[in-house]
Amino acid sequence: MPPTSLGLVPGPLRLHLRRGRFTFDSATAIRATPGTEPAALLLRTLLAPATGLPLPLADDGRVVLALDPDLTGLGTQGYGLTVSEDAVLLRAARPEGLLHGVQTLRQLLPPAALSAGPVHGTPWSVPCLETTDVPRFAWRGAMLDVARHFQPVSFLRRFTDLLALHKLNVLHLHLTDDQGWRMPVRAYPRLTEVGGLPHGGAYTRRELTDLVAYAADRGVTVVPEIEMPGHVRAALAAYPHLGNFPDRRLEVWDRHGVCDTVLGVHDDALDFCRTVLGEVMEVFPSEYIHVGGDECPTDEWHSSPTALRRVADEGLAGPEALRGWLMERVGTFLTEHGRRPLGWTDHGDDLPESFTVMAWRDQEHGLAAARTGHPVIMAPHRSTYLDYPQSTHPQEPPGQPGFSVDLPTVYATDPAPAHWDAKESAQVLGTQAQLWTEYVPTAAHAEYLVFPRLCALADTAWSGGNDWDGFRTRLDHHRTRLDTLGVPSRPSTLHHPERNSR
Repeated sequence: MPPTSLGLVPGPLRLHLRRGRFTFDSATAIRATPGTEPAALLLRTLLAPATGLPLPLADDGRVVLALDPDLTGLGTQGYGLTVSEDAVLLRAARPEGLLHGVQTLRQLLPPAALSAGPVHGTPWSVPCLETTDVPRFAWRGAMLDVARHFQPVSFLRRFTDLLALHKLNVLHLHLTDDQGWRMPVRAYPRLTEVGGLPHGGAYTRRELTDLVAYAADRGVTVVPEIEMPGHVRAALAAYPHLGNFPDRRLEVWDRHGVCDTVLGVHDDALDFCRTVLGEVMEVFPSEYIHVGGDECPTDEWHSSPTALRRVADEGLAGPEALRGWLMERVGTFLTEHGRRPLGWTDHGDDLPESFTVMAWRDQEHGLAAARTGHPVIMAPHRSTYLDYPQSTHPQEPPGQPGFSVDLPTVYATDPAPAHWDAKESAQVLGTQAQLWTEYVPTAAHAEYLVFPRLCALADTAWSGGNDWDGFRTRLDHHRTRLDTLGVPSRPSTLHHPERNSR
């Protein structure tokens, strides 16, 4: 049996199959050695409900989890898995690696092991094998826009589970934009009272902190994004004095595209940024905090007396420089609080030195950022924006207009292309997919657009993306797992993604 027949997605770095199988039964227990308890509990949480097996934690368990800091070749996220007829051994140098190994063990079981309730009469066994598995990139993520169309926290948890299943380790939440503000801020309650009304609502602080913990248990970090100084119409509708014309009254924007209203650059606006980000850091312990920074029209700054006075007082070249001036101050605030500022780059050289950048326009902007010393996360829109249709089929559900992004295109994404030199490639932290939701009103539509394209990005980010034929073979098997989970990933769902709504 070739390894590809196991249908593991993403594919492992090295895998050797052996004869025989290990069978899980009512006597199977999990042995959690010191430091492995979170991974052992995750394994039990994921497998016990579906298999109907108790899978208790016990000192004599035949499924053994172990941490060994001397396994330096596995890095912080790799793992080693050995399956014999008598025992299963999952090892890693760090707890993160064990969590990824749990997902591999889960995929090795019959697809029914992913179901929500017990499936009786299924032989719960996995093939004997040995694998050593280390990801190519540390950052493997997906951005979900909940500002344009709100999604309930139940879907965020489901989406997190799907990321973890594919060894994706970052959920980037786009929480604010012109069309909505979804995170509560105690100091500015109207942000959600006004900005949270269109397209759904807002989360509670408890929902977000619980989501962070839920994701962490599965090896996923939630990275929040609060847009500034552009994409802030919802905030200005709630608090007009934060803009460039305090007497103007605005509505939350109900259109798509780039709105020309932006934050002011006066002291009240700077205080707003710091206060909001302070509360964001209370809820999200992530190392990185995303502050947007893209698509910021400067017309208002050209006509605002306050903005022009700021230009003169700071000795700036002109109103266009105010974006960088504000981002510099925001970045400094975050670094002073032990966080790393993260932002979208429009050109590759337009964010302060302290920023990690997401290159969304094209590959060359990522290269420009890498050459200036920025850590880079590659997110080129022509291959990672999953709001674009999957095909040119005339009955493809509505998506972002312009072009289609098919499965081979996503798979061919190389975050650090071969023509980059070693120093430039070393600046690349990884890659992520983006799902903007201007045209995505429901969770079912979101899942239809994401899968199976997210499988391709996960494989590229973890395995290297250099075996299209092997990936297609593995994906054919993996689709059965997605079917079990109710994820629409086949052409039969093309015309009716809503049938998969929950």
